[in-house]
Amino acid sequence: MANSRPKSLRILYAAGPGNVIGTYKYWLNGQDDPSQVCVTYSGQFYDVCRFLDAEGYVISSFKEKEFFHDGQFTIEHRPMQFKNASGILYHLNQVWYGIGLIFSALTWKPDIAVVNEGTTHWFVLSILPYLGVKVVPSLHCTLWRKYIPLTTTEKIISRLNKHFFTNGCTAVLTASIDISKQVQECAGGRSRPIFEFLPMYRRSVFDGIAPPNEQYLPFIVLFVGRIEVYKGVFDLLEIAKRFSCKGRQDIKFEICGTGSALESLRFAAQQSKVDSFFVCHGYCNRPQMREILGRAHIIIVPTTTAFVEGFCQVVAEGILAGRPVVTSSVTPALSYVSDAVVEVQPNDVQGYGDALLKLYSDRNFYEQKRQACLQVQEQFYDPSNSWGNALKSVLKTIQ
Repeated sequence: MANSRPKSLRILYAAGPGNVIGTYKYWLNGQDDPSQVCVTYSGQFYDVCRFLDAEGYVISSFKEKEFFHDGQFTIEHRPMQFKNASGILYHLNQVWYGIGLIFSALTWKPDIAVVNEGTTHWFVLSILPYLGVKVVPSLHCTLWRKYIPLTTTEKIISRLNKHFFTNGCTAVLTASIDISKQVQECAGGRSRPIFEFLPMYRRSVFDGIAPPNEQYLPFIVLFVGRIEVYKGVFDLLEIAKRFSCKGRQDIKFEICGTGSALESLRFAAQQSKVDSFFVCHGYCNRPQMREILGRAHIIIVPTTTAFVEGFCQVVAEGILAGRPVVTSSVTPALSYVSDAVVEVQPNDVQGYGDALLKLYSDRNFYEQKRQACLQVQEQFYDPSNSWGNALKSVLKTIQ
């Protein structure tokens, strides 16, 4: 009797809010999604499925609803209702979206579910192992804010999640040491195996970006990220106003990104009469970012203690571009590239301004930090450190 073909591994991947169908179409052509600087996690997922000859069902909360099937992949954009809800509505929305994933698992019958943080509350997924589905959470943000005591609601959710991280999941993927420590704390030191990963980049993305021109003025400070209060963008405005009061316009701030506070930030800069050297570009595509990085001298990441920062890829991107970074321990990426960073105390607006002045005025110090960038870059080009490789390790262990 002929041997029957072994059953393919079936993996459900709840990928978060990205345009995973768009990424897939680029991936089919052997290309990275050009809308992202790093190699996308969904692209790495497609690679893993191809490597293992596994079937993949990818669900994203991307805003435009769409369903797509091609060969071994089923891909769905399933928008999250009330995405910007707060309070009790936010938590109900998280639970409801998780229930939807459970129903998809019942229908599609995956062997494994890989779920990105932000998709649902983790305790909701504790039912999946009873349905024969092994769960692997992928955490890109900390479980709670490092420097702010947990609220009553956060304490309740943490207690509910404890069972999930001790018995409800098979393994945990984390984007930094900080996240791993919180998972262990949440699980009372008895968490399932943890596999850490780093963001992965292609050398070609940063090839050709010239070293900073130290003779070029103004001295350009670059911020890249969400334009939100918790990202510290209004702290940057305060620094610009401080410099303006001292008659200094030889340090220029360039702000790249979108968010709910973008127009408020622009208006505040205009009202303060600093908009000539505090420029808000809005969204910038990859070619635009290369051009702005090429003229920037340093990257600043002033994320406040109000945010659950899990790694902060902008730090890695600044390092790969050969630009020293100014940030605080709120940003977990600091511990991976500390020699190339000027560390400031969290929320210390005065300290951030002082760090910029030191980098500007002390050329030896600046060059020391710039050279350190070159020493810590390789870890972000190494596929063995990637999310995809960590996922492979988990799946091989399961199989």
